[in-house]
Amino acid sequence: MDAFTSHQASRLTGCTPRQLRYWDQITLVSPSIQRTGGRSGVPRLYSFRDLVALRVVKSLLDGGMSLQRVRRAFEYLRQNADLEGHLSEVKLITDGVSIFKVARRRGEVVDALRQGQMAFFVAIDQIARSVDEEVTAFRRDRDQFIRALRDAVRQVRDEAQA
Repeated sequence: MDAFTSHQASRLTGCTPRQLRYWDQITLVSPSIQRTGGRSGVPRLYSFRDLVALRVVKSLLDGGMSLQRVRRAFEYLRQNADLEGHLSEVKLITDGVSIFKVARRRGEVVDALRQGQMAFFVAIDQIARSVDEEVTAFRRDRDQFIRALRDAVRQVRDEAQA
């Protein structure tokens, strides 16, 4: 397992050393390999997952979320073991007010700030594909109807001329 020092974590995530110390102190993101335990001279050692969590926290804060909201969302996600799986299966989205977790397997969206309340989620690309399929079917049926109508008119004319 790779271990990253505070200095490396700071460089790799864009977080300041002060942020790392504070977030560890308030247990927002603590180094999972080695904490200082209040002892001087003991380095904090972060895992790759810790670096990802640090960068997520930083991006949410940079995006305008308050530290309190980010902390509440992370507490909810930790309690519900949503951060324990493969990292590619976790997707967080924010609208600037709340933080939503998208469950890729089940296709559900939950509000991490409202204790996992289901959120309304519209996948516009799926709706657009569905509408396109409906329009294509409509045009096919319309064209078939117009051909049948023209054939019927032609047949009536032919019978009238005969």
